[in-house]
Amino acid sequence: MASFARLAGRAATGAGVLALSPVFGLAGLAGMAMVGAGPQVFTVTGLAVFAAMFFLGLLLCVPRPGVAWGRWLRAVLILGVEVAVVWQVAGATSRPAPGVAAPPQVPGQREWRLTTGSRLAYVRIAPKRVTHPDPVVFLHGGPGVADLAGDAAFFGRLAADGHQVYVYDQLGAGRSERLADPREYGLTRDVADLEAIRQAVGARRLNLVARDYGAQLAAAYLVRHPDRVAGAVLYSPAGLDRPSAAASLPATGARLEPRVLAVYTLLRVEPRAAHAFAGDRELESYLDLARRRTPGPCATDSNTPPGPKGGSDGAGGLNGSGGSGGYAGLAERALSDPLRESLARSPVPVLIVKGACDEQSWSSAAAYRRALPAARFAYAGDGAAYLKALRAFLAGRPIDAYDGADPPPGYRGPI
Repeated sequence: MASFARLAGRAATGAGVLALSPVFGLAGLAGMAMVGAGPQVFTVTGLAVFAAMFFLGLLLCVPRPGVAWGRWLRAVLILGVEVAVVWQVAGATSRPAPGVAAPPQVPGQREWRLTTGSRLAYVRIAPKRVTHPDPVVFLHGGPGVADLAGDAAFFGRLAADGHQVYVYDQLGAGRSERLADPREYGLTRDVADLEAIRQAVGARRLNLVARDYGAQLAAAYLVRHPDRVAGAVLYSPAGLDRPSAAASLPATGARLEPRVLAVYTLLRVEPRAAHAFAGDRELESYLDLARRRTPGPCATDSNTPPGPKGGSDGAGGLNGSGGSGGYAGLAERALSDPLRESLARSPVPVLIVKGACDEQSWSSAAAYRRALPAARFAYAGDGAAYLKALRAFLAGRPIDAYDGADPPPGYRGPI
């Protein structure tokens, strides 16, 4: 009985070591990445640690026979299983996934080379006659998720009212430049880029029209440069604090794939190592798959509002971008308490608009209402209602305000 208990305990310990061997391997990979080792070194180290722990687990799980031929058979069995498993794991870890194809150019696409060093793709929609001196600049969501073609088509309608309209892909998104160091992305860089855009177009002030994360960018810019904003429209604003998109990576549905686990681990400990291991397009494919596997509340709703439905860049259009694109979406983005206090005192006219069904919660819009007590709030049941409110705000006409604290009847989005 005591012998059986020892064998059972040994087998249980071995099973635990087998189960934890991927964890030890990822820890070895992460440790080497943190000390600055290159992809080949930290990948081989992680595989070596995994192989050693997996081998130890097999030794503990398979009892040692008393006869010589049985010991030989045990050794061959363990070695065969070890080689087969490690070979599969090594191949899956080192083989990059197909990346998202670079989007093609859209009609009218140009490029800004800004004083910040950023190269950003943009489209300008010019009116027949400029009747409003302050141009409209659209800020997409994500962060890092853009639809240059769809947004230019939708918001370009404002040119019929005499507005110059600029739609651009933020740094690290769509057709704009990617950075070699993911740590350079963030709200501070986006605000600096937006100010450089204002200077590039020669405008004294801008009208900011934002969606999703773009609302956070607009709010930060408004605080930093209040005299440079004529007005701001925040549609379906995301939370004032945005978690890192790295948290969504396991939602790809491939939690146990070695390469996805390696990328996820590296993103947590050293984004530069993750970028060296998996390039921009590969990471974008993982995050795009995660977004598609977790669709928004109205993804299949035939009554979703009209407007840009998302193009090659995977944006969610009027209904919210709902995801994050590549390394640009990994940087933590939050408005500090001093910035929020300054936001509450802003004299700039602001309109907050909440749609009937999008991927941002009602509570996120409510947070902006609290942060901007002087802002007006409107509810848009469809794209036509949103465009009407947007045009009225930009023209200085009255807005059909919504004063309720709770969602109105017919609202289908998250609370």
